[in-house]
Amino acid sequence: MGELTDKIKGNVDELVGKVKQQSPNPETRDEGAAQQLKGKGEQFTGKVKGALGDDI
Repeated sequence: MGELTDKIKGNVDELVGKVKQQSPNPETRDEGAAQQLKGKGEQFTGKVKGALGDDI
């Protein structure tokens, strides 16, 4: 995946995670927190790819 794709996917995962954290169900809130963290990781990957090129 390219830089832009990783960043977009990260933004979507982070947004969905934030929405899930508003749930009254504790399992869904935990799932949302994990998904938000995954999104931040994907965004970071996109930034690294942008800095180093898509060769990694």
